[in-house]
Amino acid sequence: MPKRLELLIPPPIVALLSALAMWGVAWAWPNLVSRFEHQAVLGYALIAIGIGFDLVSIAGFLRARTTVTPLAPEKASTLVTDGLYRITRNPMYLGLLLILTGFAVLRGSPINAIFLVTFVLYLNAFQIRPEEERLTKIFGADYESYKQRVRRWL
Repeated sequence: MPKRLELLIPPPIVALLSALAMWGVAWAWPNLVSRFEHQAVLGYALIAIGIGFDLVSIAGFLRARTTVTPLAPEKASTLVTDGLYRITRNPMYLGLLLILTGFAVLRGSPINAIFLVTFVLYLNAFQIRPEEERLTKIFGADYESYKQRVRRWL
């Protein structure tokens, strides 16, 4: 992977660009949009859960007094492994994925699943792997042990 893209675009910006692409697809091809009962409830529920994941995760970092910025993982001062971090190593990114999934449901185009997959692949390659490399350098065996216990996404 080209190093120049690693840790370059903050994940919330990647999520926003993905949401804009989803909106564009639904707008450009309205004949592909499908509607179903309780679609709005499902979409907004996923968005709310995603926002909850993000807020709880950020609060965990703030309580631990470590950096929240995804562009400088080398500034991490504490390895956070409690709360949502017991079930996923990346609850903030999972929160963004849930928000995007909710938005995809609201937009109603099955093509939007492509943007969800692309979001995960992009984050894995250009955000999470570089973060993991840097966190391994900072926290060593503690981080390696954590990686063995807790999955990257779910």
